[in-house]
Amino acid sequence: MTCEGRAPDGARDWALAGGVAAGVALDALIGDPRRAHPVAAFGRAAAGLEARMYADGRLRGSLYAGACVLGATLPAAAAHRLTRGRPLLRAAAVTATVWAVTGARSLRHEAERAAVTLDTNDLAVAREVLPGLCSRDPAHLGPKDLARAVVESVAENTSDAAVAPLVWAAVAGLPGLAAYRAVNTLDAMVGYRSPRYERFGWAAARLDDVANWAPARLTAALAAACAPAVGGSPRASLRAVRRDGGHHPSPNAGHPEAAFAGALGLRLGGASSYQGVTEYRPELGDGRAPEPRDIRRAARLSRAVTVSAAALAALAALAPNIPGPASPGPASPGLASPHGLPGWGLLPVGRPSRRPGRTRGGVR
Repeated sequence: MTCEGRAPDGARDWALAGGVAAGVALDALIGDPRRAHPVAAFGRAAAGLEARMYADGRLRGSLYAGACVLGATLPAAAAHRLTRGRPLLRAAAVTATVWAVTGARSLRHEAERAAVTLDTNDLAVAREVLPGLCSRDPAHLGPKDLARAVVESVAENTSDAAVAPLVWAAVAGLPGLAAYRAVNTLDAMVGYRSPRYERFGWAAARLDDVANWAPARLTAALAAACAPAVGGSPRASLRAVRRDGGHHPSPNAGHPEAAFAGALGLRLGGASSYQGVTEYRPELGDGRAPEPRDIRRAARLSRAVTVSAAALAALAALAPNIPGPASPGPASPGLASPHGLPGWGLLPVGRPSRRPGRTRGGVR
């Protein structure tokens, strides 16, 4: 059975594997494209379409999300077809897409900026940096509250900005990369529980929940496996995930956050303010409260998880696909051989800004 985004039956997809590895390396070396960022272009187009389509209802929001995702997916599907049988071009296309849709270096860079300002106890600048990482109100946060906000954001966005795109690359190749980023970007734009988006953003939020279900849990597993890199215990990390991961109001965010809390020996969660409203999150982990020095430990753990996810995605691309059922011979003229549906995802579109605005009760 051939998947539209992957190699034919029994083949090892060297172009996909090499493109994933090269794209992650490119992001680590130079970060996001500084000009003509395709994710920013998608964000502008989606915002323009929202202005024309907005209505306070789920149906209109579903049509809007579908149109945006389809518009982002079609170019990726076209690129996939144009590079079929041209492994060097396919690898280059995957490299460019992975580079554009992942944000691991940018995430660590923003975390480092926050750590530097807290090192010098410059709370005013630290509060200015925080909106680049999460959407909570920074005005009255002290050093430990700021540190907790940054560590939580690093944990969740390691899943959203690094692991999830690579999972979808392994599952559905170039179209899967594109599709995931489109869904995640729409979630960041309209997936809020606010008067404007409660109904209109419902479809985008639900799509994002589905797209991130497996990546969030893989992120938690990788964080536990990589815990020794930051002096932590895999067992403590897994214990925190099992005990606390499901208590978070988001169906996904609690798993990577609990895993990071256990791996770092911290306690995350608690009171947070969003747009002037204080919300109380369940505590994750049973360690001490985060301190500014823990931000760099979280960033190191994020890097280790990203490298591990890239290696797994590349290995998955190299694993031979399982052949589908054989086509019937001439003796069965009335039967057609079954084919799988195309394994498209959606397109690499994402963050019109680097602010990961959380959806439907998530944290960010």
